[in-house]
Amino acid sequence: MSFTPLVLQPNLSYYPPTFTCCSKPSFRSREMPQKVLGTNFSRRRVGGIAAMVSILLAQEVIFGQEVAEGFELKMVAPGQTFEKAVSEIRGHAQALLQIKSLIESESWGEAQKVLRKNSAYLKQDIYTIIQGIPGNERPELRKLYSNLFNNATRLDYAARDKDASRVWQCYDNIVVALNDILSRI
Repeated sequence: MSFTPLVLQPNLSYYPPTFTCCSKPSFRSREMPQKVLGTNFSRRRVGGIAAMVSILLAQEVIFGQEVAEGFELKMVAPGQTFEKAVSEIRGHAQALLQIKSLIESESWGEAQKVLRKNSAYLKQDIYTIIQGIPGNERPELRKLYSNLFNNATRLDYAARDKDASRVWQCYDNIVVALNDILSRI
């Protein structure tokens, strides 16, 4: 003879709790606790909710202004015309070349911030200009565009590593690429 201990059945929705002794629980009593207690949440759903909450709480840390100085996700500024890009490109190029004083003083962090900010504006201008010129002239400018911004990225990494010789080499390559681009526009 088997003995079944007292079992409290949590039927909280509309049934009062019942106690049973020495009896086999019915099919209904096995199903009700899951529905009443709301244990139908899967681990995946709980993990997804936890991930969303942590992303929302950490949004300012991840996407704060000082952290995201390098993120410029737009390629063409909204409403920027070909003529406006041509008129602004020289100013943005001069602003980019002004990092020379920061490189000379070896203030690497400031040089990186200025490089990222000004190269983003210059990238928008050059991309808009490339889209506005005839198709047969685009490959040359795209190659110069690629060379210019690859060197800007290399300069950023070299400044992060505080490698002065590589920084100067990349800066010289940027100057040459900018002169080539400006002479063709």
